[in-house]
Formats: sequence, C-alpha cells, structure tokens
Amino acid sequence: MKSLKKYLLAACACVALAAHAAFPERPITIVVPYAPGGAADAVARVIASRMGTRLGGSVIVDNKAGASGTIGEAYVAKAQADGYTMLYDATPYSINPHLFPKMPYAANALQPLSLVLLAPNVLIVPASSPFKTVNDLIAKAKAEPGRLNFASGGSGTVQRLAAELFRQKLGLDMVHVPYKGGGPAIADTMGGQVDFMFGTVAATYPLVSSGKLRALAVSAPERSRRLPDVPTVAEAAISGYEAYEWNGMFLPAGTPADIASKLQKALAEVLQEDEVRQRLADLGAQPIGSTPAEFATFLKKEDAKWGEVVRKGNIKLD
Repeated sequence: MKSLKKYLLAACACVALAAHAAFPERPITIVVPYAPGGAADAVARVIASRMGTRLGGSVIVDNKAGASGTIGEAYVAKAQADGYTMLYDATPYSINPHLFPKMPYAANALQPLSLVLLAPNVLIVPASSPFKTVNDLIAKAKAEPGRLNFASGGSGTVQRLAAELFRQKLGLDMVHVPYKGGGPAIADTMGGQVDFMFGTVAATYPLVSSGKLRALAVSAPERSRRLPDVPTVAEAAISGYEAYEWNGMFLPAGTPADIASKLQKALAEVLQEDEVRQRLADLGAQPIGSTPAEFATFLKKEDAKWGEVVRKGNIKLD
C-alpha cells in the first residue's frame, strides 16, 4: 500500500512537472491597468509580441483602466497564479497605497517579476520664461513665496510628486495646479499659464527640441541621452534627487517558480534586443530587465520615498 502511495505521488509530481515544462499551452494575457495609447500600453505591446515569439505561444495585451490603475491591479491580484495572467504596471503602483484609504487587494497579492525600464522626468518652463536655469527658478521661488505655480496631470501622478519632492527638499512655497492629464498640463505650461512642471521625456522632447519649451533639468541621477546638455536636478541643485517613471511586470502571488523564471528569462531577453532598446531610447527610457529580487528591493525604496512625500505634503486624490 505504501509503495502504491509513493508511486501515485511520484506520478502526480511528474505530471505537474510535465505541465510546467509545456508552458505555455494557451495564450498569456498581460494586463495594462491604464488606457490604450499611453506610454505603458505602447511598451507593453512591444514586449508582448516578442515574448510570445520567445515562449513559442501567444501573448496579448488587455487594458483594464480606471482608479489610477487599481482596477487592473486588483484583477491580476485575484487571478489564478498559473503564469497566464501578468500585470504590466508603472510608478502609480508605488504611490496608490499612500493615497487610497483602502486598496482593493492585499499588499502581498502580487509578486514582482522584473523591473522593465526607468525613465526620468524633465523640469520644463515656457520658451518665453525668464528662467534660464533651475537655480533661476529656485531663486525666484525663495524670493517670492507662494507666487510660482506648477502643473501636473493630477495629484497621484509622478509629475506631481516629482515637483513635490523638489519643493520639499528645498523648503519652497509654491502652488500646485492639477489638470486632468499630462497633455493639458503641458499645453498650459507651453502657453505660459503656469510657471513650470515635470513631464516625461517622451512627451516633452519634441516640444523642447522645437523651441516651444525650455528644459531646465532632468530628474534622473544621470543626464538623459535625449537631452545631453540639460543638467540633472542632482548636479544643479539637490544632491541625491531622483524621480523616475518606471515600468515593471508582476504576477499573482504564488505563481510556480519555474513558470515565473521562464517568463522573466523571456522578458529579459526581449529587453536585450537592439530594436527594443532603440525604441525605449527614443522614449527617453533605459531598459533594465532585473531579477524578481532586485525589483522587490527597488519597490521597497520607491514605497518609502513616495510614502514620505505624500505624508509630508498632505497630498490627497483630486
């Protein structure tokens, strides 16, 4: 009887291993918790088609937008942990828990798979602005507290918090002007209705290069390859300052390790492809392709940083 039990257990284990070895046997879905057409959506689609090729299957993108990304996050958090549902998320993942009174899923319901990319923001002013450097802007803000204003696409956006981090580090008194999206915020900055804002390289570079906006600083520790003559905030004014837009891939917690490893390997290989790296560079982004452990460490730092900024600034959802 004991021999039969051992045989059955061994047989079940072999079946499970064989099933995992055959993965994927059906299409994989990457959930993007934001609307189609955005930066995260565009990159997810580039990644999906190439991951499908490497995995020998089909990988599709499904947009489940709303509530600052939490609708799509909750969907994946509650999905079966079998590798067939993935989450392609961005920086709001680290911001939302500090803005929402209650998240629609448990804090440990998602497991990090890989940090996909990092993209800095750019501090921009109208082309007609009297501010030629970031220190010109800082000097004006110190001389006239409460007079300068800055735009953002909303209170929970990276652009808003990048400016808030900038304000807090320097002890400045400035007025936040929220917009319903980054596009209108950039338009009013360009038109001189607001003094400055932080915007993505992808959205602002064409306007900077055409002379419609002026870039004063970038938010990464290193200068942007797209804007090599623009200093970093860290080198010009605030040592250690950094505020990234990041994209990363997650899985439902409990996904088998061998399946997670297979997915991470395929993703990392995609991010080494020359065409993919060039497309990300055109967006001002740096491909990463980290391990799950490296991504988890990164997320802890992001959570701590943005949590402190939200608390100190008493930031609430619009």
